[in-house]
Amino acid sequence: MGPDDLDALRAGAAEVVPTDGLRDKLALGRPLRVKLGLDPTAAEVTLGWAVMLRKLRQFQDAGHIAVLIVGDFTARVGDPSGKSETRPRLEKDVVQAFADRLLDQFWRILDRERTEVRYNAEWLEVMDMEDVLRLTASTTVARMLERDDFAKRFAEQRPISLLEFLYPLLQGMDSVAVQADVELGGTDQKFNLLVGRDLQRDHGHDPQIALTMPLLVGTDGVNKMGQSLDNYIAIAEPPDDMYGKLARIDDELIPEYRLLTLDFFQDPSETERVAAGLADGSLDPWQEKRRLAREVVDLYRGPGEGDRAEARFDVVHKEHRIPDEVPEAQIPADAIREGAVWLPRLLVALELATSNAEARRRIEQGGVRIDGEPVPAAETEIAVGELKGKVLQVGRRTFLRLR
Repeated sequence: MGPDDLDALRAGAAEVVPTDGLRDKLALGRPLRVKLGLDPTAAEVTLGWAVMLRKLRQFQDAGHIAVLIVGDFTARVGDPSGKSETRPRLEKDVVQAFADRLLDQFWRILDRERTEVRYNAEWLEVMDMEDVLRLTASTTVARMLERDDFAKRFAEQRPISLLEFLYPLLQGMDSVAVQADVELGGTDQKFNLLVGRDLQRDHGHDPQIALTMPLLVGTDGVNKMGQSLDNYIAIAEPPDDMYGKLARIDDELIPEYRLLTLDFFQDPSETERVAAGLADGSLDPWQEKRRLAREVVDLYRGPGEGDRAEARFDVVHKEHRIPDEVPEAQIPADAIREGAVWLPRLLVALELATSNAEARRRIEQGGVRIDGEPVPAAETEIAVGELKGKVLQVGRRTFLRLR
């Protein structure tokens, strides 16, 4: 794919603004600066985020310059896109911890050596009051209320903070600072991308092209995939978890997941074939979900991992056996008291539950097993020696051999 391959670079896009803008930018005959901004507000790169990251990789492979903006400053402000209420602000150290973890995951998709990474605190943190006032003068409240989420909240008399009005302007300043030719984002980011065009024009720059990508629906089949709703699949999670979540999506989501996770980067006609086959009954939804799960696991966890995850899935869910390959885990010292282990405390120590109360609920609901047998009661204490070598199962997919 060359730098002027317009069809490939537009593939899968929901919208390009202006319509012929990308063609005109490519006609400049130089590598374009293609910007993608991501706020580190959570710990995982989801398959939803990966849609934008893989589009950025397409531009990168075509010889253009991938400019990844880590929104360490804007994450502290909070992007209101699609939110029905004000989002809590994050502390600086929390944002930095998320950024460090996310960058390691970005390199599963982007070429590290060919990616320009910028932190937007570099130019936003040094702005003084005069700079901020000048920035706010570049737009109006009426313009801000053109955003669907702001308009809806205003109509419903829900609070909208002035800080939230600043967010699109701050994101737009990112485009000014890095002199972006193209900015990528989800369809919920269109307003922010267009504000970037306005600010670039105000600064005497040629406005960027706004290229939006469809949003991937979460595993709940209703809302946008996101970590706050716990309806996500992360690209760095274990193959078994990734496979299991994909195998359980609703049948009607199969074509959308195929297109956004795989096919628009490879062969979009495959999604059309699958959609047609599911509609006329010539394809089995269960087999198509299994194939989708295998291919996505292979993409992010390595060739052959999809087949292995599927085999383990079948052992657990079809044959109801413990898998042959089970990772080992040391019984943490803080889970042991007087030579015995209280199971809720063990689950918390192994990070299989966030609290003793949650661990108790899992046990009482029959979601915790030892060597395939349900734990009889939440208050059960077991001698350390009796647990060693046993397989602890939490939920349907998590197995650990204790040592």
